[in-house]
Amino acid sequence: MKEIYKAKGYSDEWIEKRVRGIAVRQELTKEWRNRGVEEDRGFAILTNEISKAAFGKTVDEYKEFKGLKKENLRDHMDDMEIILTMLGEATTTRLTRDRDSWEFIRLSKDAQDGGEVVGGDQAKY
Repeated sequence: MKEIYKAKGYSDEWIEKRVRGIAVRQELTKEWRNRGVEEDRGFAILTNEISKAAFGKTVDEYKEFKGLKKENLRDHMDDMEIILTMLGEATTTRLTRDRDSWEFIRLSKDAQDGGEVVGGDQAKY
């Protein structure tokens, strides 16, 4: 993974953040999967909850804002965006575990609350 990003010209510092972000995301999706979330649709809905609370935009709106079509949004984030995304996802994972959330509505609330740790009441980007 690191070699691919290196070949694309990303800095070592960015690569380290991106790889850590992938690990945080994997931990979150594993938690969701273990709690019965449908991978494609469910993950997308919950991810959008985090994104809306953190950045004031759904993933698709954020991609449009950055002028992306089919590219991976996270591969086009700067250091701060990656860090904030990791924080929102790590917080969501912790909230889900601490609250022992199972129903989708409760997982959605965890995702919103996790994103709000990053964004508060205002969109950052």
